[in-house]
Amino acid sequence: MRLTTLLDTLNQGGSGPWPTTPTTSAATDGDAFDRLVATLIPCREHDAELWFAESTADVELAKSLCQECPVRAGCLAGAIAREEPWGVWGGEVFVGGVVVPRKRGRGRPRKDEAAPAA
Repeated sequence: MRLTTLLDTLNQGGSGPWPTTPTTSAATDGDAFDRLVATLIPCREHDAELWFAESTADVELAKSLCQECPVRAGCLAGAIAREEPWGVWGGEVFVGGVVVPRKRGRGRPRKDEAAPAA
């Protein structure tokens, strides 16, 4: 079972033999599961702003954290399907809904992108 499917099942009461009405122990089990997932998925463990940072160094850090993520492939596939406008998704940088090799800092554009002088 994919981890995202497992998370969705847990959040919706699930289809297993456990009771669908929340109880004190079920809430505690859910909290423990959320903490476990947070330690496995870097974007849950670190500040979410890191994946949408302006700084090139922060973006590269977010990409490196994604390399060991167990749901990286699904994250990237979902971001491509949704045409995410920007941010780091599945270890790749999105700008304008397209995967780019690296995020360029602010400043002067490349010479080949500059409009010809009139």
